Formats: sequence, C-alpha cells, structure tokens
Amino acid sequence: MANDILVLADHLRGQLSDTTAELVGKAKELAGATGGQAVVALLGAADLAGQITGADTVLTVDHPALTDYTPEAWEKALLGIVNERQPRLVLIANSTIGMDIGAGLSAAWGAPLVAYTVRLEAEGSDIVATAQVYGGKLLAEVGLDGDKGICTVVAGSFPAVSGGGSPSVETVAPPAGLDDLKTSFLTMVEPEGGDVDITAAEILVSVGRGIGSQENLEDVQELADALGAPLSASRPVTDAGWLPKTRQVGKSGLKVKPKVYLTFGISGAPEHLEGMRDAELIIACNTDANAPIFDVAHYGTTLDLFDLVPAMTDKVG
Repeated sequence: MANDILVLADHLRGQLSDTTAELVGKAKELAGATGGQAVVALLGAADLAGQITGADTVLTVDHPALTDYTPEAWEKALLGIVNERQPRLVLIANSTIGMDIGAGLSAAWGAPLVAYTVRLEAEGSDIVATAQVYGGKLLAEVGLDGDKGICTVVAGSFPAVSGGGSPSVETVAPPAGLDDLKTSFLTMVEPEGGDVDITAAEILVSVGRGIGSQENLEDVQELADALGAPLSASRPVTDAGWLPKTRQVGKSGLKVKPKVYLTFGISGAPEHLEGMRDAELIIACNTDANAPIFDVAHYGTTLDLFDLVPAMTDKVG
C-alpha cells in the first residue's frame, strides 16, 4: 500500500517487454528499503500474469477497452489502481506507452513525474531518481521526498529480475469510466517488411545526423559492404528519407542485439539507446566527446568519420 512500489507491465500483442522485468527487479529492491511490496499492474492481459516473476503481487484488470492499448483507457485503469492502493512510487517504462500516460497520470493523481529516469536509489525515507535531460547530455538528480511519485524509466537502466518465484495474482474490477471512452482502438499499422532484417544481423553499421547528407551515405555503405553488414540508422536519418524506416534502430524503430554495433555520427539520444544498448560490443565515432553514445560504448573515438571511414574500408578490404 503506502510503501509499495508499483510497476505498470508494458506489453504489446501478447508479449511483455524486456523493460517490465527490469522494473520489477528495481521495484523489489526499493520495496525492501521502503518496507513495502513490489506490485505489478497488468492491464488487459491477465493471461500474461504467469510470465511475471519476482514481484509480490500482480494486479490484473480486464476489460474490452484494455485489450489493445489506448492512452485514455490505460490511464483510467491505472489511476483507479493508484487511487485505491496509494503506492509510494509508480514505475513505468519510458516507451511509447510511458510517454503517453506518464504525464496524464501525474496530473490526475497529483504526483510528481520524473521522466527519462536512468537510476533510482533509496536514501532513508526518500527516493532519489537520476534522469536524463537535454537528450541525455546532462543528468539531473531529483529527490522524491513526498508520499508518492512516478518515474518513467529508460529501457536497460536496471538489470532484469532473476528468479524470485511466482507472485500472487489479484483481480481488480475495472473502473466505470472504461464504458464511456472518447477514443477507441481501430487498428495497428506496422511497417512493411524491408529488404534487410537488421534485427537478425550479427554486425551492424549505423549512421546518425552527423553524416550530414544522403550523398555521404555512400562512404559508410562501402564500409558496411566490406564488413558484410547491413546499414542501419538513427531516427533523424530515416525521418529525412535517406534510409527506409525498416533500417531505423530505436524506441520508435527496431530493437537490435548484434555482436558488433558500429556507429558513425550518432549522438546517443535515449530513443536510440533503447534500441541498441544490449549489443555485445558497441563502437562509437562522434566528434563530440560529451555525446551520450560514449556512456554505453565499449570503444569510442572523436575522429572525424569522414577521415576514419575510408581508412577502415581500406583496412577491411
């Protein structure tokens, strides 16, 4: 109840996101410090409760309006749970869902929101959240010293829970407001299949805004060809139409886990890091020594990519 840490299960089309397990692990840790429990709110997918481990309790809410995600329906259902249980902290993945409903829940519940959270620690009776600001170029520490708060957490910030047994499952009645919504789910539009499946690649060469222009892609494409790797990109490149959306890595693109992820001109915004931080080896090239990409890279250089790429191509060739 008042000292509980509540996690919103993040799921889509019958699959829990990896971030859910990460949030449960952190919730269990914080609950040990606050004297509460780790509780998971599972909306519209009670059949997934058996896949959640490590929490103390899973609260399921089922209603036709919750089966497919809509911000209005999920916010109403989550608000009903937090109003009844009044947890100390609510953890939501900083995914499309989290960005949709985090601020709305904050206003409706009257609780402070810390977005783009990457670290959480209990300090006495307070909880201190560290958040990315200015696209991850700065970190800000925020003390949640009141009786409640909300954090939307960047994927990969915490290790996933391991073991811990199966939690008890409780069914929560859906709020009456779900029968009178102003919005409804129509259909999910998914991108068409591309010429290359970047999620299956063992090596990826990825480019960002620092490439400058579409014409400059040719040099990096030569390196990718020499390595036998597909060319992928961050969102600014695909938004500009220089590469198709099926090559986009990130929260609004595809999540990749190659053995080697080689980046050129990518600053490392949270949206991109969420899609590639699990790569086994990350090598970054960016002239800005303070670029956030270097926080996750195993190796990095501030050389100009237009000097480095041709040299690497010659070496590989």
